[in-house]
Order: sequence, then C-alpha cells, then structure tokens
Amino acid sequence: MKKYTEDLRAKSDQELKDMLAEIKESLLKMRFKNAFGQLESTAEIRSARRQTARILTILRERGVKL
Repeated sequence: MKKYTEDLRAKSDQELKDMLAEIKESLLKMRFKNAFGQLESTAEIRSARRQTARILTILRERGVKL
C-alpha cells in the first residue's frame, strides 16, 4: 500500500486528475453492473472508492482546486 501511495505522490496534478476521472467513470460502470447482477466481484467497487479517496487526499494536500 505504501508503494502505491508513493507512486501517486510522484505523479503530477494533471495526471492525478486524469486518473480520478477514469476511476470515477469505471466506478459508475461497476455500479450499473452490480445493479444488474453482472459484476463478478463487489470488492472492485470498494477498491475504486479507496483509490478515489487516496487521489483526492493527495490533491487536497497540494492545495489543488477541483
């Protein structure tokens, strides 16, 4: 986990914003799949939410406006 956070901190603000947009889009798709019973692992939703939180935390630490 520490390695993943270090990798995120090494990225630029724009890269983090792009990653955040991708994760949010995939999270939306996962929620729809879950609603229709097509999602294989609901743990993916949890993982995506946590990735979103990590990225938002780093951006807020840097003082980036979203």
